[in-house]
Amino acid sequence: MLEELKDEETVNKVGGRFKLSTLIQKRLVQLNQGSRALVNVDTHDKMSIVLQEIMQDKIVLNMENEVEQVQEMDLDATIAAAESPDLDAADL
Repeated sequence: MLEELKDEETVNKVGGRFKLSTLIQKRLVQLNQGSRALVNVDTHDKMSIVLQEIMQDKIVLNMENEVEQVQEMDLDATIAAAESPDLDAADL
């Protein structure tokens, strides 16, 4: 097992073990279908590539459980939206 999978930081970054395994599986499918890696690493091991993409905040699992690439400038907005959705009292 890769060390990153044992680290709670990785699990917490994604939002839990289920989301982590879903994100890894979906991203591995994308890489196997020819998507390019979003990080520069000296390996062809796709699992290592996916874990580095997660740790470097290059990919997230969106609300539809699809892999989404995070743009550097959009990272703060993505994190803020995931942490606290805007609620309007009129919607209640």
